[in-house]
Amino acid sequence: MNRFQILSILILFQFSFAQEMVTSNPFLPVNNKKEIITIKIKNPIKIDASLNEEDWKDVPIAKNFVMFNQENGKPELPELRTEVKVLYDDDAIYVGAILYDNEPSKILREISERDDIGAADFFGVFINGFNDGQQEFSFFVSASDGQMDLVRTTENEDTSWDAIWESKAKITDIGWVVEMKIPYAALRFSEEEKQTWGINFFRELRRNRQMFTWNPVDNRKGFFTQQAGILKGIEKINTPTRLFLIPYSSFYLNSFGKDKSFGTLKGGLDLKYGLTDAFTLDMVLIPDFGQTRFDDKILNLGPFEQIFNENRPFFTEGTDLFNKGGLFYSRRIGQRASKYPEISETEEVIDFPNTIDLVNAVKVSGRTKDGLGVGFLNTVTKKTDVVIRDVNTGNTRTETVEPLANYNVLVLDQRFNGNSSVSLINTNVTRNGNFRDANVTATTFDLNTKKNTYNLNGALKYSYVNNYANFQNKNGITANLGFGETSGKIRFSVFGEYVSKDYDNNDLGVNFQTNYYSISANANYRLLQSTEKLNSFRISLNSFAQFDKATNYLQEQNFNINLNLTNKKNHSAGIGINIDPFEKYNFYNPQAQGRFVIFPKNYGMWGFISTNYNNKFAFDINPNIGITETKGWWYWGIDISPRYRFNDKLSLIYRNNFNNEYQDLGRVDQVGNDIIFAKRDNQTLETSLEGKYSITANMNFGLKLRHYWSFSENNSYYKLLENGYTEGYSYTDNANQNLNLWNFDLSYSWWFAPGSQMSFLYRNTSGIFQNTIDKNFVYNTKKVFNHEDLNHTFSISIRYFIDYNQAKNVFKS
Repeated sequence: MNRFQILSILILFQFSFAQEMVTSNPFLPVNNKKEIITIKIKNPIKIDASLNEEDWKDVPIAKNFVMFNQENGKPELPELRTEVKVLYDDDAIYVGAILYDNEPSKILREISERDDIGAADFFGVFINGFNDGQQEFSFFVSASDGQMDLVRTTENEDTSWDAIWESKAKITDIGWVVEMKIPYAALRFSEEEKQTWGINFFRELRRNRQMFTWNPVDNRKGFFTQQAGILKGIEKINTPTRLFLIPYSSFYLNSFGKDKSFGTLKGGLDLKYGLTDAFTLDMVLIPDFGQTRFDDKILNLGPFEQIFNENRPFFTEGTDLFNKGGLFYSRRIGQRASKYPEISETEEVIDFPNTIDLVNAVKVSGRTKDGLGVGFLNTVTKKTDVVIRDVNTGNTRTETVEPLANYNVLVLDQRFNGNSSVSLINTNVTRNGNFRDANVTATTFDLNTKKNTYNLNGALKYSYVNNYANFQNKNGITANLGFGETSGKIRFSVFGEYVSKDYDNNDLGVNFQTNYYSISANANYRLLQSTEKLNSFRISLNSFAQFDKATNYLQEQNFNINLNLTNKKNHSAGIGINIDPFEKYNFYNPQAQGRFVIFPKNYGMWGFISTNYNNKFAFDINPNIGITETKGWWYWGIDISPRYRFNDKLSLIYRNNFNNEYQDLGRVDQVGNDIIFAKRDNQTLETSLEGKYSITANMNFGLKLRHYWSFSENNSYYKLLENGYTEGYSYTDNANQNLNLWNFDLSYSWWFAPGSQMSFLYRNTSGIFQNTIDKNFVYNTKKVFNHEDLNHTFSISIRYFIDYNQAKNVFKS
């Protein structure tokens, strides 16, 4: 039996495992769309969690919540009931909620910074202005008066989205009360005279880890967004001009090693303008991202660049449309220069830039009443030159490493049938002069059956890179297709993909592997209702195989089975087994056209334990171990993360990650036509500490520190043969690698008004890379704190939110 037959049998086995079981839920009605009517207010509402204004009386109540998790659909207990009312005016909707609790002293109320609920009870409202089951704007308030907001679609949750809204929470002797004012500027809806919105209300009883919704959400079905209730009653609203200005000013005091300290003053403006009730323009003039979180860099021993999370607010807020098709990786904008200058043996480059400055950034996004979503993003980056000096003569010259560049993303996304969509996406990068330009176009579809039981999705993408310098035009395509069952206890999916040799979307996206075809499959079983001993249980079987298109050689593979569960005390645990049962022909590690290296069969397993975060002391532990069929090549690692909550204001999380790999085979150099590999021992020790002290939900101190030390020690060297195997080689250079990194952030943030923030940040960093390895941990720790290697930055930033309508009224008065 050959390799392809075995792969086919394993995949077919997954489908046989995934036969549907008919399940029913006695708690849930067949038609579960509740309705609530809102009333227009006659007098101003003060957001103080009192609900004592006259307008709150005699308003229809949303009640009779049911459980979402554990016992899906079970009615709430009378002593833990929730009652919600909704009002509106021409500016906003108002939500008032009474969350009854017969033991108010047990309400968890940890104070956290914005967008972090922490260990606290919370209440939320989910609003879909088009009532199409596709996108919800979600607003949460914790029992400690904290705020969190996000945008949820049928595909993902965008927690980076931030809106400007008001809320107040207060604990009482009968439970706690929430009052919210959500401006129309934070929502999207059509211009109909009579509005019909999708709405749902959500409550988490944190001490029991139980979640409740007003409109029942059947966990046998695939999508949360499509199971909302109905809000009616909003009529003839005259929405104000949605124009918001956010000017900012910041000051940076920098000290780089032994260099003289210097200060930098910056200023700029963010602008948000509602083109219509459904479309919004966001603009940044002279962006400043100096206080974004540091990147967790690593010693990268692989053939591909390391990818970092986006931390710049403009590129994280409200970008769900731009993520369609997977073409947009925003860190490409301003990430690095297009080229490194060619220099002679006697020349050196002075201050090669790590990033490219942005001139401005603009995005427009929204959706029409007919379900057409439109997203447009444009960014311009500066022309950047470097100085090159001849070390013998002292003469200097300049060379452009990044010209003036324009980055564009355009997305058209049509929703239909309440749960399906098709999209057209285009990304374009144009650089001035004889530099690389690129264009990528894709069409995608996501189709679901009316009852959300099955899903069919796919994409077709085309890339073009122009001829420049000594390079010729390059055209490539990729296509994929997936099908799966999305409801019931047992679910399955299968996915296939083809990528041509010259497909390249790396100017505004990420795609490292090309010239292959692949197939993957998944089957999983889950509990839909809790049992006597378990709150949740899931077991999943996954398979993946990727083949080089030119040779049909197997170049990637994995078969794994994973199990995870949560017990009645809300402690979680899991275990998994990974199997690569065949040799792999890796075409990427040699970093040479047409060459490949053969990697052995390998087997591994992992596990985790995560105790209930409600407890003052909790911990996570994640061990893993694996072995290959090559003698001496094996690995193990462990990640331990204890956390302690001293009180509702102060908490600390300590993480310690230790990984070892012995006799790993990796590329280290190329000598002439010989590609040199080494058997090497790799070790990584990463330690981090994260803490916060919250005076109030709007005033927080934060601490983030990370020490990363990793080395790769080569034991013996080998030459790669044409057949993919290796033979001994005499190599005399020192190709060892040792990376030592330190990052420290101490911050203070104060939201002194809605949308307005003052922040202070002290940061010191250090990074040392060398070929000499000293395995003494204390020595390496001391070295990274060497004064000459430490960079210090102290910064102050103030952002002030200005609502055009409020400012207009002030000037009138």
